[in-house]
Amino acid sequence: MKYYIIVTIVSLLICLITIISCKVYVKSVFKRINHMIQAFISNRTMEESDVADTFESKFVNQLKQLIRIVDFEVKSSKEEKDAVKSLISDISHQLKTPLANITMYTEILQDNTLTQSEKSEFIKRTKEQASKMEWLLQVLLKMSRLETGIIEFDINPTRIKETIMTSVRGVRSLAEQKNIQIKVKEFQDKTLLHNRKWTAEAIANILENAIKYSKEYTSITINVIPMELFTKIQIIDQGIGISSDEFNAIFQRFYRSKQVEQKEGTGLGLYLSQLILSKEGGYITVESKVLEGSCFSIFLQNVIDNNLIDG
Repeated sequence: MKYYIIVTIVSLLICLITIISCKVYVKSVFKRINHMIQAFISNRTMEESDVADTFESKFVNQLKQLIRIVDFEVKSSKEEKDAVKSLISDISHQLKTPLANITMYTEILQDNTLTQSEKSEFIKRTKEQASKMEWLLQVLLKMSRLETGIIEFDINPTRIKETIMTSVRGVRSLAEQKNIQIKVKEFQDKTLLHNRKWTAEAIANILENAIKYSKEYTSITINVIPMELFTKIQIIDQGIGISSDEFNAIFQRFYRSKQVEQKEGTGLGLYLSQLILSKEGGYITVESKVLEGSCFSIFLQNVIDNNLIDG
């Protein structure tokens, strides 16, 4: 009987020690977890020692990953808000001038002393500013839809010669106004991976810039150079040129060089072109010297398929 009492007491003691040990262990684990969370909240960091190779390390490591995911989502959300804020600011800045001009022209038109000829002139200017605003909003809408993936376009093996000629036809009247000749050097037509409509727009944007920043009676040359994986399309102008420290900046949204601040423009053309080309697996580069012209090079992927024969 005495033996059973002793066994019972020892068993109870073992159970009590086990319970206390478990309680202490669980308290220790939660204390460590609480320390990690508090440290993360305070410093947005987590020490590697917090996930040392212990019995609870798997759970702690999963917690660490979860916190990192939450932190990434928070940062992404902030970046998206900052991007939207920046875009709204840029749009407001771009629309400010034409809106101010329309307001001014409208007030002038209320002057009863204006001649019919003067009224017609200010009505024409008002329409031009309204058209500029409409064009700008269309470009911004197109740009935002491309950035967010709302607009998707097919990329197929397509002959490049007709794409280039479509671009040239689109800017020909603009070039003729300045007596600028666009020369397309003869080349063997090639099948490249691109979307004709969108690529023609990307090339036209570059041509428009070349025309805008070139003097009268100059020329723009288009060369097509085959390469192993890509085909390079060069657009060479005799314009004002670009400083080497601006080569990356000119492809940013709304960027305008100090050299052209006084000229009409939005700083969206090159950005939109590189956005289109990147979606096609292509890219664009620039070489230029101030007052010596520029050479923009568009790279489109060749079609690697024996069944497609270029002629």
